Amino acid sequence: MSSSTIGFICIGLMLFMLAIRIPIALTMAIAGFVGFAWIIAFDPAMAILESAPFETLTNYNFSPIPMFILMGVLASRSNMSNQLFSGARSLFGAWRGGISLAALMSCGIFSAISGSSVATAASMSRVALPEMRKHGYADSLATGTLAAGGTLGIMIPPSIALLLYALITEQSVGDMFMAGLIPGLLGLVLYCVTVTVLVRLKPKLAQPGEATSLVQKLAGLKGLLPFTSVFVIIIGGIYLGLFTPTEAAAIGAFCTLMIAIQRGMRWTGFVDALKETLVTSAMIFFMILGAEIFGFFLSVSRISFELVEYVDALNLSPFMVLFAVLVLFMLLGCVMDSIAMLLLTVPVVFPLIQAAGFDPVWFGVVAVITVELGLITPPVGMNVFVIKAFAKDVSIGSIYKGVMPFVLSDLVRLALIIAFPVLALGLV
Repeated sequence: MSSSTIGFICIGLMLFMLAIRIPIALTMAIAGFVGFAWIIAFDPAMAILESAPFETLTNYNFSPIPMFILMGVLASRSNMSNQLFSGARSLFGAWRGGISLAALMSCGIFSAISGSSVATAASMSRVALPEMRKHGYADSLATGTLAAGGTLGIMIPPSIALLLYALITEQSVGDMFMAGLIPGLLGLVLYCVTVTVLVRLKPKLAQPGEATSLVQKLAGLKGLLPFTSVFVIIIGGIYLGLFTPTEAAAIGAFCTLMIAIQRGMRWTGFVDALKETLVTSAMIFFMILGAEIFGFFLSVSRISFELVEYVDALNLSPFMVLFAVLVLFMLLGCVMDSIAMLLLTVPVVFPLIQAAGFDPVWFGVVAVITVELGLITPPVGMNVFVIKAFAKDVSIGSIYKGVMPFVLSDLVRLALIIAFPVLALGLV
């Protein structure tokens, strides 16, 4: 039996294990181990199983992950979202749909600290959702805004997804963060345009807010300063070469801790934040370990090489290859966690993208935006279920109805970045 045939059998085994709800990390590790042992031998497979955990957990390149996670946990547990939303809301005053715009702006800034879409959606929902509902906003607009706004966390750097993509494909983490900056901000702008168009076409969706004076607006800007400063320090430091992404993660975590202490976080809160960081980091590292073992199996099965040869034989254009990969990402994104999906699929499709001649940094941005769509599309839109937890009386159907305009907005952004790669590569 050929190695590629064994490879496809083991991938089928992995899909079966996923279908019966075995955790993705364990699924990749089992399929990778069985496949490697089948193709090479049992003893070398055992040697990988013995060495891979140590090599993965002691890899210096992975050290920014717990630091960026700690930033997000500290931001969530210190209720920074309250000050962010209050400051952003004062800027939009009596605008119709202004509370939605303030929520989106708050999501954008919060995601730059947390790097997590789910954390952004959960934190901002606690603050913004009651306000929007209190002021007569339609449930679809209120919940859709927050579900979509949360997805900004996966793109606006520092982003765990971009960091993992860089590590999987051996790209510069700094380049990936800089490449994600303009597309992330473009997403925020397009979301705000979407809200503005919706309330213009259907004024009943949202009511005007209370007018604010210039003094109140300036005070709101002052309230946003600590959070934007952390973002500027991290991204500016990396871009100017003042420190590495790992150092930036540590500095960002320290700055966020100082803000959290200033906002009243005490020792017990800090310990709880550390515990949550450890749990989340362990989960991600377990998935990385599974992906590492699965990667060894892929390399000896030659599946990726045969896929490249098969696509070459079809004489498809590069953009047809890209389209097929993105459709695969969109379909998997509907049923899988975004981080798990990247770890599972990127090692398989990356050789295809390289063979098609696309820039790997640019493709990383395109891939993450496509994965981002899975957070708000049925049947398993993670952010939709997060919002549902805070709006128990709103149906899932209403929330999906509310996010559909934002899905269209994301598709427009994706098309723009494909048509104009400079949007992603201009700062690299």
